[in-house]
Amino acid sequence: MKRRAFITLLCGTAVGLPFAARAQQAERARRIGAIMGSTGTGRSDIAAFQQALQQLGWIDGRNVRIDYRFGLGNAADIRRHTADLVALAPDVILVGGEPVLASLLQATRSLPIVFVAVVDPVGAGFVESLSRPGGNATGFIQFEYSLSGKWLQLLKEIAPSVARAAVLRDAATTSGAGQFAVIQSVATSVGVEVSPINVHDAGEIERGITALARSANTGLVVAASAGGLVHRDQIVGLAARFRMPVVYFRRDFVDSGGLISYGYDALDQFRRAAGYVDRILKGEKPADLPVQAPTKYELVVNLKTAKALGLDLPASVLARADEVIE
Repeated sequence: MKRRAFITLLCGTAVGLPFAARAQQAERARRIGAIMGSTGTGRSDIAAFQQALQQLGWIDGRNVRIDYRFGLGNAADIRRHTADLVALAPDVILVGGEPVLASLLQATRSLPIVFVAVVDPVGAGFVESLSRPGGNATGFIQFEYSLSGKWLQLLKEIAPSVARAAVLRDAATTSGAGQFAVIQSVATSVGVEVSPINVHDAGEIERGITALARSANTGLVVAASAGGLVHRDQIVGLAARFRMPVVYFRRDFVDSGGLISYGYDALDQFRRAAGYVDRILKGEKPADLPVQAPTKYELVVNLKTAKALGLDLPASVLARADEVIE
């Protein structure tokens, strides 16, 4: 090779290398936003999400950066945190909870969104349909409304003397009204009178449960809501104080000392959400990814709490339990 041609080739390679390096760096520097409707302390669901991402080749701090926002206790905080996250312009946003998703969709109709822990995205207007979401959001629903009736049936099964039950729900959401309607529809068949308690704030929750406890043979169903998770410790504490049987929609409450829960496997849902995030990072659109229902449900029982309440749980319930905490 002639000297001039060699120098030209060498210079061309030297010039090309920085561009190639920058291209590789740009490819590695993907950004994920994550905004959850409850506290981030000790979150096993986020750990499951990150582990699933790693298995798909996305490692936080190496080829992807994940920006988290947690503990959104009121509408003002939700708006502020969603605006902060949208301003970062991430490649995709993971969002948990109906109120947070509603705020995020008001802030952006272009950034791709994968949601979890949402009950009725069609009824709330978040997507056009489950099979073809049509916009910038897709994800995973918590359950179909029919599951709500099973909570009241389970309450009657574990505490047959219960004649009156309250349903702790978020009246401001479509799913709050839908869950209560289904529970009402099965109330007569199980011989239980039901009434609602709203999860608007801690004071309203305490007043509602305290008033319920003044009557004999009462119980409580905690329906799915972000507010319920925010006030989890308060709700579990009130149930213990009044020695009241309670059925919860998610196992977090039972892990914190609640009696029994029946609902979707949250960890499984976050793992599946990682798969959708991976597909979006690789170029697919939320509009083309169908909204999916849970594939795993779990019944979790806290025997220690049952003993404290003086409840002898039926063998049929214990046999169905996926986990018994002793």
